[in-house]
Amino acid sequence: MTEVFMDVQRGLPRQGPGNDAATRRAITYCRDLPHGPDVLDIGCGPGRQSLVLADALAARVTAADIHQEYLDELVFRSAGAGFGGQITPVLADMTDLAFETARFDLIWAEGSAYIMGVGNALRAWKAMLKPHGYLVLSELLWLTDDPPREAAVFFAQEYPAMTDIDGNLAIFAQEGYRVIGHFTIPDQAWWDEYYTPLKAKLPSLREKYSGDQEALELIQMTETEIEIRQTYGESYGYEFFVSQVAS
Repeated sequence: MTEVFMDVQRGLPRQGPGNDAATRRAITYCRDLPHGPDVLDIGCGPGRQSLVLADALAARVTAADIHQEYLDELVFRSAGAGFGGQITPVLADMTDLAFETARFDLIWAEGSAYIMGVGNALRAWKAMLKPHGYLVLSELLWLTDDPPREAAVFFAQEYPAMTDIDGNLAIFAQEGYRVIGHFTIPDQAWWDEYYTPLKAKLPSLREKYSGDQEALELIQMTETEIEIRQTYGESYGYEFFVSQVAS
């Protein structure tokens, strides 16, 4: 099923909701970074945001992901964009990162911290930050106190730990971080480079996996996810949180 999942995601501009404008907006909250900071991009995927970080900050980006295919794509993209010398791909599990203490000025996790759970991620990654370093992540959350039933049932299965803005702010505080700012990515960032091209792939994937019931169920789940967004998108979103370790 891992290969089916990779096939569903393969060739998309992004592997999740987001856009360059939202990444750049989050970067603007990191106001006192040194020139050419050391950045760790955790769960980087093919690294669209890695390229933005390299460009906007003249950063040295260590891009970590568990899938070699994504890292190979990032190497190709970064070379084509002229950032090959700034981006170092690392094949690694985010739960077992072997970087030295106080190495990075900025840790970035765009749509990936949920894999560990936000609290676990904040706790595990803190030691890798330099004094006054930043940790930035985006997280799926509810934007309403009373989510529609169909959306609530779907995410109870797909992401039962999903909470709201206040819930996430409480996690940051509990783990010893000060949130400098946060914002919700726009609805357009879900569609232009993710759901629209993803939806266009589904008919050919159904044909390819017509005899594989498990694969068809994964494809159907993907279509349901898109339909939930289309119908109930105002009730949930991705929120960027920009933080520093509390002094």
